[in-house]
Amino acid sequence: MQNPQVLAALQERLDSVSHTPSSYIETLPKAVRRRINALKQLQVKCAHIEAKFYEEVHDLERKYAALYQPLFDKRREFITGDAEPTDAESEWHSENEEEDKLAGDIKNKAVIAEKEEAAAEEPNPKGIPEFWFTIFRNVDMLSELVQEYDEPILKHLQDIKVKFSDPGQPMSFVLEFHFEPNDYFTNSVLTKTYKMKSEPDKADPFSFEGPEIVDCDGCTIDWKKGKNVTVKTIKKKQKHKGRGTVRTITKQVPNDSFFNFFNPLKASGDGESLDEDSEFTLASDFEIGHFFRERIVPRAVLYFTGEAVEDDDNFEEGEEGEEEELEGDEEGEDEDDAEINPKVSYLGLPTPVFATLLTF
Repeated sequence: MQNPQVLAALQERLDSVSHTPSSYIETLPKAVRRRINALKQLQVKCAHIEAKFYEEVHDLERKYAALYQPLFDKRREFITGDAEPTDAESEWHSENEEEDKLAGDIKNKAVIAEKEEAAAEEPNPKGIPEFWFTIFRNVDMLSELVQEYDEPILKHLQDIKVKFSDPGQPMSFVLEFHFEPNDYFTNSVLTKTYKMKSEPDKADPFSFEGPEIVDCDGCTIDWKKGKNVTVKTIKKKQKHKGRGTVRTITKQVPNDSFFNFFNPLKASGDGESLDEDSEFTLASDFEIGHFFRERIVPRAVLYFTGEAVEDDDNFEEGEEGEEEELEGDEEGEDEDDAEINPKVSYLGLPTPVFATLLTF
């Protein structure tokens, strides 16, 4: 390949074809294409090593989940009112500490005046009322799923936990929704299991970007009589073909509800493909499960106060701005981006970005 005549001939062939990566590869000599194939073999091996890397990341998450759990258990006790935080545990310095101090001085003077007037005491409810329900209302992704008749049920939600699969078991995680005794169902815990895959696809190994959710299982809700919000009863008139008489029948049909979350659509198997609506529903389900696991459960108090919601909104606005700047360069990619993939990346980050984060 160091012969000037050969290089000149190759350059002439390159100039005569459209400048796309595939057309360029096709113009290369057979010996060069053979070496490129060898590079692809190496790339596949890299993908398998990357899969092992993510398996070890999952093991690390399991290890640290055990360290987080005592803190989450204490969080639940404060929320439910089973324990009261000490003065040291409840101390928090806000950004507006000086203003708060001034307001506190004014309040102290007001308190003295109120005592003189024998004002009624401030109510002191148990724990933090409607903690998780408030999070559902604050997060758009969740509030869109909640119907008015779901709300009184969600007010009984006391905790949400994430459980990782045991060592040696297929990669997965379970969301546990813990409820206090209520008038709607007898379950104390509702579960949703998300199954993941961390290995390159044999048909397309270069698409591997880390573990992805590939399927999920719900649980059976033991509804009390007349309390099942996932179905509704309708009346329908039927006319007899022969006699012409009309009768009214009642039947149950599916009803929109957050609690359909525990009766998910199953991913297709045996090579069968889902229709577009089903793929969208499945992809949305995976995204919600991932969001519970990555954001809601670890940072619950910030979603309760709205601080995390504001951070998410600011991040999304930045992304939209970048998309606008790049819009002119990506017109040819719109159709590809519109395709729905029900599988959701487990980490949501490209490997180099995630690896960089691990170094901090």
